[in-house]
Formats: sequence, C-alpha cells, structure tokens
Amino acid sequence: DAAGECFDKTARAMGMSYPGGIELDRIAENGNPGAFALPTPHTERFDFSFSGLKTAVINIIHNAEQKGESYSTEDLAASVRFKVSDILIKKTLDAANEFGFDKIAVAGGVSANSLLRKTLISECEKHGKKLYLPELRFCGDNAAMVGVQGYYEYLSGNIADMTLNASASKNIE
Repeated sequence: DAAGECFDKTARAMGMSYPGGIELDRIAENGNPGAFALPTPHTERFDFSFSGLKTAVINIIHNAEQKGESYSTEDLAASVRFKVSDILIKKTLDAANEFGFDKIAVAGGVSANSLLRKTLISECEKHGKKLYLPELRFCGDNAAMVGVQGYYEYLSGNIADMTLNASASKNIE
C-alpha cells in the first residue's frame, strides 16, 4: 500500500472525510508523534509498503472501540504522519547515497504533507542534497500528474501501438 493510501485510509478510520491525508496532516499538528508505538514495515531495500502500518492503526482504533476506551485522534494522526514521513525520508536518503545522487525531486499528493516537507528540507540541507520540492499548489494527486504527462507525450507523438503490455515490476534501467 502506498503512503497516500495509508494516510487516506487511516484518516477515514479516524472519521475524517476523503481524501483524508490533508485533514490528518492538519489534525496531527496538535498531536504527539510519539504517543503510539507504530510498527515500521519490513520491506526489501527501497520498496515501500504501508499496509502493516495501516492495519496497526485500524487495530488501535477497533481495540479502543471494543473496550469502550477513547484515544486521541490528534496523537494517532501525529504518530501516523511521523512514521510515514520517517520511512519515506530515510529510504529516499539511503537510495540517494547508495546510488550517488546529490539531487532529490519529490512530487505527488503526499509531497504536500507539512511534516514531510519540513523534515525533507532540513535533512537534505544537513546531508548536502539539493531538494526539488514543488509549490503546494502543484502537489496534487499523482494520477493527475501522470495523466497530464501522458497528454503531452501523446501531443508530441510519443505513443506505442496496442502490442505494448504493462509490467508493474519492469526494471527502469
């Protein structure tokens, strides 16, 4: 599961409307990011999967509801936001270092997350990386960005015939 999906689905489980990542980010500002000990998903090298994190949050909510207990939405939102941002930033910097990149570009809906933005800026400065971070107004849904790029590729004549097949795990090198 992607980071944005984790934000949206955990936010929905906490009673926020879709897309929940925006509201989760706003509510998290008033919470304690260390209030809940959330798991760090174990994935291969630079792969990402937030399904276990999403499940852990949903279990926290359901367990509290079953026991008739309350939980701090602000603290849970802050804990989710911190964990997702921490994973994304660490793996991004690790990949940049391993492959010798001194420039990092970030895009997509999750790039609007305030903690991710603030921490990426400081971590890239600390590690001597040049960060390309779009203005918030350009941090829309990744699907829309891919669609716009596809439109411009089509206009320029960069198209494939119908024999081309999609491969989600195709090597990009």
